[in-house]
This record gives sequence, structure tokens and C-alpha cells, in this order.
Amino acid sequence: MGRIKLIALDLDGTLLNECSEVSEENRKAIAEARSRGVTVIVATGREVRSTKLYWQELSLDSPIVTVNGSEVWTSPDKLHKRHTLDSGTIRAFHHISQEENCHFFGHTTEAIITPNNWNDVTEETVWLKFGFDSEDPKQLERIRHKVMNVGPFEITNSQPYNIEVNPPGVSKASGVREVCDLYALSMSQVMAVGDSLNDKTMLLEAGIGVAMGNAQDEVKRLAKAVTGSNMEDGVAQAIRRYVLDLC
Repeated sequence: MGRIKLIALDLDGTLLNECSEVSEENRKAIAEARSRGVTVIVATGREVRSTKLYWQELSLDSPIVTVNGSEVWTSPDKLHKRHTLDSGTIRAFHHISQEENCHFFGHTTEAIITPNNWNDVTEETVWLKFGFDSEDPKQLERIRHKVMNVGPFEITNSQPYNIEVNPPGVSKASGVREVCDLYALSMSQVMAVGDSLNDKTMLLEAGIGVAMGNAQDEVKRLAKAVTGSNMEDGVAQAIRRYVLDLC
């Protein structure tokens, strides 16, 4: 592994604690990494509107990967690339949710869609991600197979009790690769940190993929390293051990 030049951080369950806050230790470690010339980016399942708050809080000036890679922004107000799901696919996913009688959610370019505002959807709605919620593992597995029958989509989760679906080939890894292209870097020069299956691809492709102490078991198994939890400043621990101590 060469010197790390870019750090890609998930937000929920990773950089943010259970109060959705960035700890002082995480803040200090990020600032020190940046002072040494390391680029720090956020790679999240969230949409850009809620991500922007943390980008500003940390005084970042780097690109943002949002909605599991469906969008890459060079800044919160400047879109670099967008990948979408077509309306026919969304109708098929909505049908699955009705068939399974489970809660659904979706991210569009304008809003987060749930059963409460499904009637606001039109043919012009631009979809970035669709998801299903269920606390029944068997139901989630049925839904997964039904989604796979619709097409070869990127299927992950952000919590053990949901499924998130992005366009084929679109993931946090694809988003981080696009950021690397902007900086003329390779994925071997990236440290990625995350906790859920939507972080899996970027942890596998990064030079060093770090799972949080609170990560899902599958994520811990595939990661090259495991750090402290999001309540133990795990991001700061990883930055110090794998970046700052090696600079």
C-alpha cells in the first residue's frame, strides 16, 4: 500500500455519532489530514441537501459522492455526474412494495419519496435510488430476488433492515473512482471508511478499506482493517493509524 492521498468517509454510522454529530476528535483528525495535503471526501447514501450541512461544518472544499454514487458533486452546488433509474423500473419496484406490503422510500433529484407523498410522483420525476424497509429477513430476501428479476441493479443496504437499489454499476466505489479521476489518483491511494453494505464496494476497491467497530458483520469480514465504533471516534483512530502516522 502506497501513501494515502484521499480519504472517503461514510456519514451515518461512521463519521457521525448516534446523535448525528461529528465528534471533536474526528474533526481534529480530518483537519490534520487536510493540513498534510490529504483530500477528504464524503461518500454517503444521503442526498446532497442534507450532506451539505456537514461539508460546510468541516470546511471541506472537495467533491461529494451522494445517494450511494448516483451523484458526484464537485461542490454542493455543482453537479459533476448523475446516474438515474427510469420510470418503468420505479413502477416495478413500487409494485414489489405493494405486493410485499412493506414500506418503501426513494430519492429523487427533488425530494425523498415515501408512501405519504407517492402521489406527487410524475413521469418527469428523476429517480436516483429506491429502497425497501422490513424487519423480516426472509421478506428482505424475497424482495432482493424480485428486484434481481427486474434487472441487474446494484443492491445494498444502509441498515440491516433495509434494501437500497441503485442503477447497474453505480456504487460508492464508482463515485469515489470518478473523484479519483478528477485528482489523477488511483484507488490504491484511497482509504475508505464505512459500516454498511452500501460501503462494501469502496472498502474492497480502496487501498485500505476500514470497517467501523459498529459495522455489519459482513462489512467487518471483507475490510482490510477494523477501527473503533462511531461512538469511539473510530474515524479519527483510522486516520491517525493509517494516514497521519505514515505521512
